[in-house]
Amino acid sequence: MKISILITNYNKLNYLKKTLKYVLNQNFRNYEIIVFDDLSTDKSVDYIRKFKKIKLIINKKNKIISEPLLNQNNAIIQAFKASRGEIICLMDADDIFLKNKLLHINDFFQKNKKKSFVSNYPTNKKIVLNKKADDKVFKKWSYIFPTSCISFRRKFFKKFIKFSRFKEFKDLGIDARLIIFAEYYLNDHNILRKQLNTYAVNKEGNYSKYKHLGLNWWKSR
Repeated sequence: MKISILITNYNKLNYLKKTLKYVLNQNFRNYEIIVFDDLSTDKSVDYIRKFKKIKLIINKKNKIISEPLLNQNNAIIQAFKASRGEIICLMDADDIFLKNKLLHINDFFQKNKKKSFVSNYPTNKKIVLNKKADDKVFKKWSYIFPTSCISFRRKFFKKFIKFSRFKEFKDLGIDARLIIFAEYYLNDHNILRKQLNTYAVNKEGNYSKYKHLGLNWWKSR
């Protein structure tokens, strides 16, 4: 099956160089890379254009500076529309896919024809809930998988787009939205217990205004 890797980028040139190096070195070859750039000012676009294998989409609309999570939602949807893969892997521009990531994702969907959504573990230590958080809110899971740990079938995302009311929950990240949809509406949230990518926590991220692992950070996810 063909896999489409959708990468969202805004001024992540310093991270993007390493990100693209690793994603272009996969040991599974039937894939495409689509990068949606949200009007970067750090020469990210010039760097991306050096790679003939990468399809670049540049945001043609005015950037909504005050609503980064809405920007991310739009970026992923636009990249998805330009993709052709039966399987979709999401990726932030500051994360890394390990060499065998796509091989394992493809193998999972080949062996599980009726499954449409899977999350894998990142290589960093397992994130646990803040002790001050209300356990009832998170009783169904102890881990919201980062965007770059999420993969799904094309048909899954088409259903998701019709379902999601993005503008009504502006502080809810797309990673949490996807997992909630897969878990509660489709009963199809599967976990691949393999560490297949690294997850970067940095000051420029969409959740940077929240204390990492704090109560507000968890509420947004």
